[in-house]
Amino acid sequence: MSDNLQPVSAATAGIVQLSDLTVNRMGYGAMRLTGKGIWGPSANRDGALATLRRAIELGVNLIDTADSYGPNVSEELIAEALSPYPPGLVIATKGGWERVGPGKWTHNASPKHLQAAVEGSLKRLRLDRIDIYQLHVPDPAVSFDASIETLVRLREQGKIRHLGLSNVTLEHVERARKVVPIVSVQNRYSFADREWDYLLEYCTAHGIAFLPWAPLGQNRGANNALEAAALQLGLTPFQVALAWLLQRSHVMVPIPGTSSVSHLEENIAAAGLKLPDLWFTKLSETATVPASLRD
Repeated sequence: MSDNLQPVSAATAGIVQLSDLTVNRMGYGAMRLTGKGIWGPSANRDGALATLRRAIELGVNLIDTADSYGPNVSEELIAEALSPYPPGLVIATKGGWERVGPGKWTHNASPKHLQAAVEGSLKRLRLDRIDIYQLHVPDPAVSFDASIETLVRLREQGKIRHLGLSNVTLEHVERARKVVPIVSVQNRYSFADREWDYLLEYCTAHGIAFLPWAPLGQNRGANNALEAAALQLGLTPFQVALAWLLQRSHVMVPIPGTSSVSHLEENIAAAGLKLPDLWFTKLSETATVPASLRD
């Protein structure tokens, strides 16, 4: 099985369409380029820049980030490492959830804030238009429709190419799709946590890319199953988890994050894997407990 790890390229995962954009189905999540608690600068700035550049060398053409990562740090590093951007690179960023301290989030998806957030991301990323802009999370204090309408207006102004959603329910997706095409949904999902299975099925049926965050999320029972499969297949548990995600749905686009070049290479190597049917079925039948219900 380990022979299947060559060549190491995100392109070996296949492609998915996000409207008129074509991306490889193994992306890169840039949240971990920041400091501890997703706050402040990276402890190894040179390493963070090297990881971004290596991701492009390995065929990654979808990078996911957000203005709240740092805040601002992740977007600034992406621009420093990669601008002017290579043809075909899609940068997806998010707004509507602010980082106010290490490990601390606060909602802010008001029209005023989203307007400023988009303008800020354009400046930091050195872009004239953001390919995919995602509402980071619905704000319980702000009308969801008002948040979406603001982003639609910015899209009409040419500042956003396509819209995506993150941390949403099926109702949110359906409501948004009544007024604007939604090209991607980003919710917590992994081999170990399938709470959003029904939303994944909806996205699969409607051709909406599904970007699982925490794609290597774990629990003890799932860990044991992954370790058993990895031992038999000559892989790492993380590679098995990523390979399972890729086989779970043709619209799945894992975006594992790291600030380590070696860990990045290990993750991207999973793009070319196909689990034997026996193992894929066995793993799929493994019982998991949603993260929200764990002790």
